[in-house]
Amino acid sequence: MNKTKTRSSWANSLASLGPRFLPFADAASDDLPLSRLLRLSLFQISVGMAMVMLVGTLNRVMIVELQVPATLVSLMVALPLLVAPFRALIGFRSDNHRSQLGWRRVPYIWMGSLLQFGGFSIMPFALLVLAGAGQSSQAPAWVGLVGAAGAFVLVGIGMHTVQTAGLALATDLAPPESQPKVVGLMYVMQLVGMIGSALMLGHLLRDYSPGQLIRVVQAVAVMTLVLNVVALWKQEPRSRMRKPGTPIEHTFSQAWQLFCQGPNTVRRLLAVGLGTMAFTMEDVLLEPYGGEILGLSVSTTTLLTANLALGGLIGFAWASRVLGRGGDAYRMASWGAWVGVPAFAAVIASGPLAWAPLFAFGIFLIGLGGGMFAHGTLTATMQMAPPEQTGLAMGAWGAVQATAAGVGMALGGLVRDGVALGSSSVMGYSVVYGFEILLLALTLWAMAPLLRPARGAVRPPLKSA
Repeated sequence: MNKTKTRSSWANSLASLGPRFLPFADAASDDLPLSRLLRLSLFQISVGMAMVMLVGTLNRVMIVELQVPATLVSLMVALPLLVAPFRALIGFRSDNHRSQLGWRRVPYIWMGSLLQFGGFSIMPFALLVLAGAGQSSQAPAWVGLVGAAGAFVLVGIGMHTVQTAGLALATDLAPPESQPKVVGLMYVMQLVGMIGSALMLGHLLRDYSPGQLIRVVQAVAVMTLVLNVVALWKQEPRSRMRKPGTPIEHTFSQAWQLFCQGPNTVRRLLAVGLGTMAFTMEDVLLEPYGGEILGLSVSTTTLLTANLALGGLIGFAWASRVLGRGGDAYRMASWGAWVGVPAFAAVIASGPLAWAPLFAFGIFLIGLGGGMFAHGTLTATMQMAPPEQTGLAMGAWGAVQATAAGVGMALGGLVRDGVALGSSSVMGYSVVYGFEILLLALTLWAMAPLLRPARGAVRPPLKSA
């Protein structure tokens, strides 16, 4: 009897510790148990792995090992984000998809997975042709350019389609009261996927060679398809109401107009765009900075991506804890912007000081501030959206965020190369990081009218005598 009571009290203690230390441990429900929820989140693992490959590993290999100009690399990495403005449309179309099988989300996730697989399959060969490595140097330069651009676009379209439809599916399966927690868990799993894949890729590319690059990228293609198929298996229920010919209640333009009628919609999206650009202009430059200025190896600079993701994970978890207690979402986002200011200052100072630990610390703070900012703006967007437009709101947030990230990364490479031509590589990198500090200041200006008054800031009215 005593043993039974001890086990029961131990189980209750673990259950109470879960929501306290794991912000999304209570996201599961009777209809959506934790095992099924975690299996569904595997599509976010594949998205995180793709982001590490595009923004972390491949851009450093292209700039340092393959000697591709940073401007061209920045444009290549920004190409997958061309589809970002259509994320809201993708979400709306998946909401209203009609098929004989009665699925809405599955066809979009499956086609997105195939596009990712195809892009990663041809990517390493196209990059080697672009750089003129080995026997591929006999091929015309435009073949490598077109092949690499096509591979990046395929991966980008697939990644955005999978993530948009996958998050909508997670929202469909979760009860209304658990939807914000489920979406938060999905983004945490993306960061976990970034950390794990960065560690794995860093280990596999410790001894770099063109053949090893081909094997690693194609292994990522296979893992992407496997993870997404497992995540989809028996998740979305079929419905007769989704057969072809079923009328659609609203058009996309009508749904978008309804969403834009919310208060301060333009300012909210402007804050998301400015802050995202501020935190992403350096994405294609951090690893090359570590390799070119500080002399770090491919394996070490890839691990820095894991450091960035770890900071984002901690920022996201802490923001969830604070916002779960009723904190102001935009105040949390502004805290993230403030954290980014000393982060970029540390990265700038690490070059002249030749101090790699300061560089790593600055990267960690960039991830921390970026996680706080992303969670705050996402939560605010969901809170302001009508109940029937949560998916469209997430698509709009993702569209602005991804578009701003693409523009920021492209500008980062252009500014770095332009300044470096007239001075030095260190100055080129430093100007980009300084411009990001300026963007953070503009972000704080844009969010200032959106902040709720602090507690105690409003005085109670005076009593009449």
